[in-house]
Amino acid sequence: MTLTLVRHAEALVTMDDGAAEIADGALAFRGGVVVAVGTSAELSPLAAEADEVIDAAGCVVTPGLVNTHHHLYQTLTRALPGATDVSLFGWLKKLYPVWATYTPDDVFAATQLGLAELALSGCTLSSDHLYLFPNGVTLDDTIEAAAGIGLRFHATRGAMSVGESAGGLPPDSLVEDEAAILNDTIRVIDRFHDAGEGAMVRVGVAPCSPFSVSRGLMRDAALLARDKGVMLHTHLAEDAEDVAFSLERFGCRPGQYAEELGWTGPDVWHAHCVQLDPAEIDLFARTRTGVAHCPCSNCRLGSGIAPLRAMVDAGVPVGLGVDGSASNDAGHLLGEARQAMLLQRASLGGHAFAAREALRLATRGGAQVLGRPDLGSLEPGKRADFAVWDMAQIASTGAWDLVAALVLAPPPAVRDLFVEGRAVVRRGDLVRTPRCAVIGAAQRSLSRLMSLA
Repeated sequence: MTLTLVRHAEALVTMDDGAAEIADGALAFRGGVVVAVGTSAELSPLAAEADEVIDAAGCVVTPGLVNTHHHLYQTLTRALPGATDVSLFGWLKKLYPVWATYTPDDVFAATQLGLAELALSGCTLSSDHLYLFPNGVTLDDTIEAAAGIGLRFHATRGAMSVGESAGGLPPDSLVEDEAAILNDTIRVIDRFHDAGEGAMVRVGVAPCSPFSVSRGLMRDAALLARDKGVMLHTHLAEDAEDVAFSLERFGCRPGQYAEELGWTGPDVWHAHCVQLDPAEIDLFARTRTGVAHCPCSNCRLGSGIAPLRAMVDAGVPVGLGVDGSASNDAGHLLGEARQAMLLQRASLGGHAFAAREALRLATRGGAQVLGRPDLGSLEPGKRADFAVWDMAQIASTGAWDLVAALVLAPPPAVRDLFVEGRAVVRRGDLVRTPRCAVIGAAQRSLSRLMSLA
């Protein structure tokens, strides 16, 4: 197996238990695994036996960023007229008719576009929540797309089963039979899920939300996930309308609803959680239930400011998510880290959340939420997923503290990105699928969707 040495980083941010940052840092990896971390001087003996030596002078090296919540199919519906100035429920009603016209080719193109955007901005692992399956779309389409970009991928088999005629939000044309949902969930888990260390693909169980599936499906999904040993994911307490729906329909707050149906525990993570109250935060902390914090999307839809400081202080596992590109409308995790930090400071004061704390959420925090102890830090024995950030770019030049600058003055793109020791981005461009191919496929799908709208 080949040995690669990265050396002379201005700072190597390990995200280990001691939060070590190594000046003139270096790391070596072989076979997709980190074998050594230290100063360039300490690792200099490895240069003679290395098959490749990468110069990181002027750069900061971090663990790869981890995205804990996305709807990649939405990447083709950014800035949709009529959906840019509304809250969650109105936004969904505007977009459902467009999404109902998707084909497998559209989902593939949207997924590759969204993952390319994430890769070019330093993300090595992304989850995805696909919850509608019109016109022959399957989860397989997203998994195939991810393989073409080269990122680790946690695909979740979402679902909607309660349409408008039954009191739900989605149109009846986009809901599925619950038995069929469970059967297809079993199929994709059996076909694609890899529970092993270093897995490139994992599959989760993810009914869309309490307002689009039945209580029975929520309960059955939890039972199925635990039988199969996979994780559970859904939206929860996203905005005030969401909480009001739960109180009216179920007679309880979202946290209690989740607990009653088996949706708490270290194998569960919920998206948003903007409206969690103190009792729900305590519940999530006690049960080690994870949260995907999506600050830009929360702002875009007017959902509110999530109690991030309180969640972190209580011990709730928290990672960052870009959410779907129809509600963000971008996919840059350093931008999410910056927004997370700024919102806490705006609401709680200038000392409320530190830049390094936000960066940790974007790396090790996300890996913890997704159940990946093999990722999220740069230490011997961990997987070789890392980003090399050239800090001599216009956006970050002038910074004195280059690590804090990743959040305060984030560079627009990563220089190099490695996943499992394999290059995904080099010198600022995609390695495996040409940028022009990704954009071309997306533009073809976009033209078709716009012609039908």
